[in-house]
Amino acid sequence: MTMADIKDFSKGAAFVKDDYVPVAEAQISILDWGFSRSDVTYDVVHVWHGGFFRLDDHLDRFERSLHAMRLVPPYSRDEMKVILDRCVSLSGLRESYVAMISTRGRPKIFGSRRPADCANTFMAYAVPWIDIVPKDVQERGAHIRIASKQRISPEAVDPTVKNYHWGDFTQGLLEAHDEDFDTTLLLDHEGYVTEGPGFNVFIIRDGKIFTPDRGVLEGITRKTALELCALKNIKAEIAPLRYEDLMAADEAFCTSTAGGIVPVAKIDQHIMSNGRPGPLSTMLRDFYWEQHRAGWHVTPVSYSLNI
Repeated sequence: MTMADIKDFSKGAAFVKDDYVPVAEAQISILDWGFSRSDVTYDVVHVWHGGFFRLDDHLDRFERSLHAMRLVPPYSRDEMKVILDRCVSLSGLRESYVAMISTRGRPKIFGSRRPADCANTFMAYAVPWIDIVPKDVQERGAHIRIASKQRISPEAVDPTVKNYHWGDFTQGLLEAHDEDFDTTLLLDHEGYVTEGPGFNVFIIRDGKIFTPDRGVLEGITRKTALELCALKNIKAEIAPLRYEDLMAADEAFCTSTAGGIVPVAKIDQHIMSNGRPGPLSTMLRDFYWEQHRAGWHVTPVSYSLNI
């Protein structure tokens, strides 16, 4: 008898407190500083057609974030890799959104306010595939509203360390949804373009591609898009971008683990490509999935080991 015979993992599997449980049963303490102080880092990798995409890149970034946060979870990198694989294999999902999380944990000494006194944690889960923008919206091209709220300063919260400080993003999303936009994009205090909630942004002007150089998570899909441009001999540059650059764009697209390359048709009232995904954005999106199908950067899930 397997664990899958005992528990129903069909809606997702989680690893918490040294055990695998159906994702709906996964819990953390309300005293965990990850919850009460957002003292936590995480990373997300996706599984498509039964394989992790760029798993080692995500683990590399997770390790950098752990180091920056001075978190030491009780599992090695190799053990984390096994746990992530096990969460997916237990669920049986062939397309999945897979998260790894480390929180500061609870103080081992009651009442202590010293971060060093906490027992750091590691958790993981695999759930059905998530798209940052729904599939039907991707087909017509996403509509993005520029938020009135500024992006949190990188001097306060390092955007290259994946975090749950989403107050600025959430306010931007509320504004965007109030005006029937799909998502939001934030500028920094100097008016430079940064990122959106869970995605990097690219613009295309005169056949050349640009993505912001500041205030952003160094996204794995962002990295992938730049590599795809190089493979296609398309000029792509990490550069400072301002609002007026967005308004002068011929095309735009977003990149995210949750959905890949997503064409954008409208930013504020600036409509691109007659309100549809642009040709270069569409080509890169299709090339991205072609590379997936070819096995580029893919690590197969060990479904056969689910015993």
